[in-house]
Amino acid sequence: SITGVGLPPIDLGFSGFYSKDAIINAAFAAGQANPISYFAFVAGLFGAGLTAFYSWRLIFMTFHGHAKWGANAGGEHHASAAQIETHDEPLAGHDSHGHDLMPHESPWVMLVPLLLLSVGAVAAGGVFADLFIGGEHGAFWRGVLFSLPGHAGAAHPVALPAWVVWGPLTVTALGLFAAWYAYVLHEGMGARIASRGGLLWRFLYNKWYFDEIYDALLVRPIKALGDLFWKGGDKALIDGLGPDGVSAASYAVGRAASRAQSGYVYHYAFVMLLGIAGLLSYALWAFSPR
Repeated sequence: SITGVGLPPIDLGFSGFYSKDAIINAAFAAGQANPISYFAFVAGLFGAGLTAFYSWRLIFMTFHGHAKWGANAGGEHHASAAQIETHDEPLAGHDSHGHDLMPHESPWVMLVPLLLLSVGAVAAGGVFADLFIGGEHGAFWRGVLFSLPGHAGAAHPVALPAWVVWGPLTVTALGLFAAWYAYVLHEGMGARIASRGGLLWRFLYNKWYFDEIYDALLVRPIKALGDLFWKGGDKALIDGLGPDGVSAASYAVGRAASRAQSGYVYHYAFVMLLGIAGLLSYALWAFSPR
């Protein structure tokens, strides 16, 4: 259901089929008026293939292949492969409290909600597709959705080439085959590729180096610009010439003036004598007849 499997000719499939195919087909139809929309079409097909791959990978690694728990986990090679791919150690038969760690069915308190959800996952698309994206969508959405003039949109299907209609199902089948090939037919293949490393593996393992590129192009330049305004502008220029500068100048003057305060009486008496001598000299100069 999560892979959106369906048969386009008879318009029948799981719930995800109706939304997935409608979006991909609408992207191709929009590309006939605006070629940039073909990028969305290609991205949608690529995403559908990846969804099928990782969904079936989950199924195969969980329910197929050698056991990945207990002391006899299907051989050393397969156990190590599972450990590498899940980044975990093999499970023992019991934990430290004696609880059983062997796989078992969920209790009914979980099964009942899952069964109810499965009904919607299987049938909700076919039941409500006409309301959501079909001929009755206008009355259902009541203007909530808006399509630009000239764009067909998902609610207005147009004639599409056969390869476009069958494209989503084709990439879904390819994703299923790739997952079966890597995790059932050649179990542990992913772990062996990871153990060898390589440029492609490192590129994918490091998430296309998106974090490093983001850091180099955005984080570091913005941080450098912020440091420039903060350290150069705010601290050095504004604070340096403003309150910090005045405070530093006052401190320097006070520190220099404090050196003259020796605490000795004869020093103060000597300064007073110098002052008196200076005043007398000025008085004699100022009041002497010329």
